[in-house]
Amino acid sequence: MESILLEQKGHTAYVTINRPEAMNAFNYDTLNELHKIVEALRINPDVRVVIFTGSGNKAFSVGADLKERKTLTEAQVLRNVYKIGEVFQSVATLPQPTVAAMNGYAFGGGMELALACDFRLAVSGTSMGLTETSLAIIPGAGGTQRLPRLIGESKALELILTAKRLTSEEAHQIGLVTKVVSKDNFLEEVQSFVEPMLSNGPIALQQAKFAVKNGMNTDLQTGLQIERKAYEITIPTEDRVEALLAFSEKRKPEFKGK
Repeated sequence: MESILLEQKGHTAYVTINRPEAMNAFNYDTLNELHKIVEALRINPDVRVVIFTGSGNKAFSVGADLKERKTLTEAQVLRNVYKIGEVFQSVATLPQPTVAAMNGYAFGGGMELALACDFRLAVSGTSMGLTETSLAIIPGAGGTQRLPRLIGESKALELILTAKRLTSEEAHQIGLVTKVVSKDNFLEEVQSFVEPMLSNGPIALQQAKFAVKNGMNTDLQTGLQIERKAYEITIPTEDRVEALLAFSEKRKPEFKGK
């Protein structure tokens, strides 16, 4: 059975962690497979939004496969830690908008995958957290860096040092989760969330994301220069001309990503 499933519906790619018997935990083979798929999506011009989710109805992902971890040498543990960080950085740098569709538990590395995405939509009533310190380790796939940038240093420290588990609703209140969605219509609500993005110019989506992500890591003046360069890339595109034409003809534009 494939540990990662890829399905494309229109211009949306669904990437599913497919280890429901292990609560969609990440072993080394799963990480390698996920990495290959993410890198293939990076250069796929037909994919405009990427949605990550978990198989089954219990877990998005509970992080590292602890059963595998018990069998590994220290060198192999370091290999896995390096790999999971590399994979999630690959997710974080995808040019397309990304959504973590958190259909269940998200702990440790599962939470870190969600943090690597642009948006996090969580099913109502589930729980999540960076719980590594309760296992005498620390978040090692970006959690200590991405969480404080998202919700602030003090709150991130509290959650990491206490290994606290949050409900979807609590996570939404502090800005960790973008939106809480119902269990009955989970994927439909996720698709509704991304639909407005899919209606917009795909090159513009990518350049806007690039400008925000890269500008946030620098000073304002450098950020404004990044924005200007990103804007310049949209000017010679066919989509920009199509948008103006559609506006004058009072119709919806048909963007082609060119």
